[in-house]
Amino acid sequence: MGAISPRDDPVPTVEAYAECYVSSGDGLRLFARDYGPRAASALPVVCLPGLARTSADFHDLALALSQDEERPRRVLALDYRGRGRSDHDRDWRNYEIKRELDDVLQVLTAAGVHEAAFVGTSRGGLITMAIAAARPALIRGAVLNDIGPVIEAKGLVRIRGYVGKLPQPKDFPQAAEILRHLLSAQFPSLSPEEWLHFARATWREADGRLVLAYDPALMKTMEAVDLEAPLPPLWHLFEGLKRVPVLVLRGANSDILSAETLAAMAKAHPRLTAVTVPGQGHAPLLTGQDLIERIKRFIAMLEG
Repeated sequence: MGAISPRDDPVPTVEAYAECYVSSGDGLRLFARDYGPRAASALPVVCLPGLARTSADFHDLALALSQDEERPRRVLALDYRGRGRSDHDRDWRNYEIKRELDDVLQVLTAAGVHEAAFVGTSRGGLITMAIAAARPALIRGAVLNDIGPVIEAKGLVRIRGYVGKLPQPKDFPQAAEILRHLLSAQFPSLSPEEWLHFARATWREADGRLVLAYDPALMKTMEAVDLEAPLPPLWHLFEGLKRVPVLVLRGANSDILSAETLAAMAKAHPRLTAVTVPGQGHAPLLTGQDLIERIKRFIAMLEG
């Protein structure tokens, strides 16, 4: 079993999180950001990113949750294998949900998290659904960020067109311009500062240049999907979440989670709250104060 690195309480870093590493079952080093007081009495929160995203996407949300004056809580934000500061896998075939599910469970066991609220963006939402089926006692409630049991092929085609194929920018302003050119239809209202923030979570500095914050071999997992064939629905996984409250966020411009699927989810789940995020696509950025407050209220409700 992997061992999580030791840390003091409260976190004594200017960034307000401890850097934790856990060994996966097959020996890879997995990274997680550990925010807030580890021994907090409040329900902890586990944040799971999208396919080619990292723990950095949850920084603003994690700060708001972990530094709340009335009820600070522990927040774990994970990097899957091949993403962020976790080791790359030599075999790209291991970049798949079952293996990543095992990795997440390994990290949570090492971290001593036995029950939590989960915030899953895109692929992270699929893994959250898988956890609900495999380890239902772990989940008190879930936030699904622009993902559901039916995934639109149109969106997957768009994502397959750029994952692992982005050009290497010379600096972060150029990186922000690359993302703006690529994703402006999904996010038409982002400010220059927000595009720059987005870029800093997509590339990282290494040896004096910018490189992708994930293994480019992830593109092979997308190429292996036959988008000409109908995508199998995942209602059997969603079924596992019916025992807990669920908050679903859908970007108004999303091409992954349709309004029709969201309506079907609300009809199937008696304790589901649906929120459409205006001006955003797949997946809404968890940085705006209004959206963060909505998530905070939902998580607080789980303790009521």
